[in-house]
Amino acid sequence: MIFRSIVPALLLAVSAVAARADAPAVEMELRHNTQVLLDAIAPGDVATWDRLLDPKVIQVDENDMVRDKAEILAELKPLGPGLIGNLQIDDFRVALYDDIAVVTHEDKEYLDYHGQVLRSRFRMTDTWRHTPQGWRLLGEQVLAVQQDPPSVPFDGKSCAYAGRYALTADIVATIGCNGDALSVERPGKPARTFLAETPDVFFEPGSPRTRRIFQRDAAGHVTGFVDRREERDIAWKKLP
Repeated sequence: MIFRSIVPALLLAVSAVAARADAPAVEMELRHNTQVLLDAIAPGDVATWDRLLDPKVIQVDENDMVRDKAEILAELKPLGPGLIGNLQIDDFRVALYDDIAVVTHEDKEYLDYHGQVLRSRFRMTDTWRHTPQGWRLLGEQVLAVQQDPPSVPFDGKSCAYAGRYALTADIVATIGCNGDALSVERPGKPARTFLAETPDVFFEPGSPRTRRIFQRDAAGHVTGFVDRREERDIAWKKLP
């Protein structure tokens, strides 16, 4: 009985030493395994994911859904009719420690959606465990990489948005129009530029998580705006 309990531990120790001794080879293997998993998503290849997933795997996807192995495999379905897509690794980094490897990779998604092409990016952080059967995926967190939306022109000449806006009595921003952009200034801070996504909705290039949404009264006059951050609003009022 003692011998039986020692053998698996020895195998893991030997495999950990071997993994640590050949880090470049480990990185190559994990990159290959990762691309294999990505390639298996579009066709709904359950067998490939079943082989490379650790029995105790936990996955958190980009929609904040938490799944175990059975739930991950049940979720895998081939893309529906009219959909053609793939995921390709664009950036790949590994931190190796004994029999554990933490991998972060950013992937490019190509999706032909009924004749219209969508291009998205995902950032994944994976934890792999080296077992006697090889490397197995133990944990995964998926983030959708947010990108700036397309901008649209607006009437910067009349500039209904121009004016001073107050968050508090001491925090005031001055907004003006500069061509197809809004210029926002606050004392002691660098000027910021916002572009129109739709009428009355503006975004700051490079900060796609937030929006500035202008509000109007019944007569159509701008009364203020909300600074929307992760579906929560901070209200600013336009000063007379």
